[in-house]
Amino acid sequence: MAEDAADREDALTKYKMPTVNRLNKLGMTGEKSIFVHCVHVEEVEMDILAATKTVVVHNPESNMNNAVGVTPLLNLLKKGVLVGLGTDGMNSDMLVQMRCAYLLHRLANHDPRVAFLEAPQLLLQNNAEIARRQFGLQLGEIAEGRPADLAILDYQPPTPLTEANFLGHLIFGLVDAVVDTTVCKGKILMQGKKILSMDESRLAARSRELAPQMWKRLQEL
Repeated sequence: MAEDAADREDALTKYKMPTVNRLNKLGMTGEKSIFVHCVHVEEVEMDILAATKTVVVHNPESNMNNAVGVTPLLNLLKKGVLVGLGTDGMNSDMLVQMRCAYLLHRLANHDPRVAFLEAPQLLLQNNAEIARRQFGLQLGEIAEGRPADLAILDYQPPTPLTEANFLGHLIFGLVDAVVDTTVCKGKILMQGKKILSMDESRLAARSRELAPQMWKRLQEL
């Protein structure tokens, strides 16, 4: 959704209206809709997203890699839009994406006071709400009846870790910590930094065999 300025220009040229307006007219907005990126959207489009309760997913590292611009994250949040955090295939490390969002929006807004709360909010709160809307899953909390999805990280901070300074540790420390154990729906998938659910070496070797073949097919298209 309006990742590049060309997307917006195309909508204005062909349909005489901005991208969000066009999809709203087609009935594609709403609580179950996810608009990914929303880099090139204006105030009226943000108002439509808020009014229709349409979800937006921000992919900061991907946007930086493609040099397409910066999603107006702070404005979207102020308007009450539910904005989640994604990767768009850059990598699978969501903590890295969170810190990237934190740094990007400080730079984009020329303000070192912003994004300290907002960037973690996308990951820790908003993504859980998106999962609830889309899949009926109650994530983000360890409680009876909730999916037992956990990740245990090796982290030995040189300063105290408390409720008051947790976000600082999350952004600057835990983001670089090594994952030791993962649990999904109560099943241990990784323990002692070893993946138990698959043969990682075999899969990596097979992937190296297939990658050149896939690249060749792409070149032939």
